[in-house]
Amino acid sequence: MYENITYEDILDRMLERVPDDVDKREGSLVYDALAPAAVEMQLMYIELDVILKEAFADTASRENLIRRAAERGIRPKAATKAILKAEFTPDTLEIPPGSRFSCDALNYTVQDKKSDGIYELECETEGAVGNAVFGRLIPIEYIKGLETAALTELLIPGKEEEETEAIREKYFASFDAQAFGGNIRDYEKKTLDIQGVGAAMVTPVWNGGGTVKVTILDSEYNRANERLLERVQRTIDPTQDGWGAGFAPIGHVVTVDTPSELKIDVNLEITYDTGYEFEDLKSQISEAIENYLKELREHWSKDEALTIRRTQIESRIIGITGIIDILQSKLNGKAENIILSKEYIPVMGVVAA
Repeated sequence: MYENITYEDILDRMLERVPDDVDKREGSLVYDALAPAAVEMQLMYIELDVILKEAFADTASRENLIRRAAERGIRPKAATKAILKAEFTPDTLEIPPGSRFSCDALNYTVQDKKSDGIYELECETEGAVGNAVFGRLIPIEYIKGLETAALTELLIPGKEEEETEAIREKYFASFDAQAFGGNIRDYEKKTLDIQGVGAAMVTPVWNGGGTVKVTILDSEYNRANERLLERVQRTIDPTQDGWGAGFAPIGHVVTVDTPSELKIDVNLEITYDTGYEFEDLKSQISEAIENYLKELREHWSKDEALTIRRTQIESRIIGITGIIDILQSKLNGKAENIILSKEYIPVMGVVAA
């Protein structure tokens, strides 16, 4: 708003108010007296412009957006740590809770024993970095009798601190629907606050009066595994008898599930630049398609249906160095888009050319 008010404009206006019979040239007494004041006034206008932007949620920086969102009861989700499954041999060996192990550059702490030789470990580093590391574990302190230890499965993904634009979106959404007393918005908000949940869709009265179905994806926008489903069910309605043992109101019987996966096979007819062929570019092509499918999964809870579009896939692939043209693309054997209902999410299948 004030970006056009410059030092020169301010100084010129000040000098215009000085009588013409007074020397106003640069270096004169009047000029030298007014110039420093004009600089300070310009700085004041710059600060006013900043204050104006910070006063509104659509232009506020992260710090002030968080303060504004707190007025609506919205707080950014903190970074969480990944929880993984680990297997130890011999399976008769008891691994003490709190035992620490390392895998690559990350450290892990034993949380719970699930069965003989099977334990849950928590990554000590917050964020998504702990979601993709698997393999041999090395004990940080000696454990007598331990033969092998390995991370084998991601149970609950870790997640980075909530992004600024996600907070901004939640702030404006809070004016459209109030979370209150077991309504749809209330279920969505509280479910998304559970560690490991990235998306949630609520279906009221799905199996008669008083029944509610909450369908979730994990924080990587993949199908939730049994461990995460169990955690969410236990938090919302552990007994499923309408007695309100979780955060579900009395009288609500809640079922937690996750959508099925539909593999998307992509077949392409590509014209390559000289010196390139499919095997050279397969990993880049697969990555482009996977990124597109993940973007769709991120919108799964917001859209009535997901449409996998051939043109979107082609536009992302055509930018890869070595590809001149895409003559045709097929999804699951057909040269047409695929429309998925809420019961399905798209995942990567086979890519061929």
